[in-house]
Amino acid sequence: MASAYYEFYRGSSIGIALTDSLDELITSGSITPQLAMKVLLQFDRSLADTLVKTVKTKTQLKGHLHTYRLCDEVWTFIIKDATFKMEGNETVAASKVKIIACKNGEASEGKK
Repeated sequence: MASAYYEFYRGSSIGIALTDSLDELITSGSITPQLAMKVLLQFDRSLADTLVKTVKTKTQLKGHLHTYRLCDEVWTFIIKDATFKMEGNETVAASKVKIIACKNGEASEGKK
């Protein structure tokens, strides 16, 4: 059985650009839809693995918790008036932030 990684990185700017490029290649007949799906699956796997291995910066978050929910072991938090304070005392503010938190690893882990 194929591993199922979380697909929400496909909604990022790089994920959208990849999907658009793959659609163009399919339309022009340069690749098959099956190959495009393999590329997207590898993208999901590579991005998730890279983030886990390379991002080590800690940050503090302050704001007002507007909404939270748990569905299929994935937490979603909506934070209003959020302020992030990075390790080097750099701060970033946003009026609204959506945080999606899931288990480390594959989406299908633990469902045995």
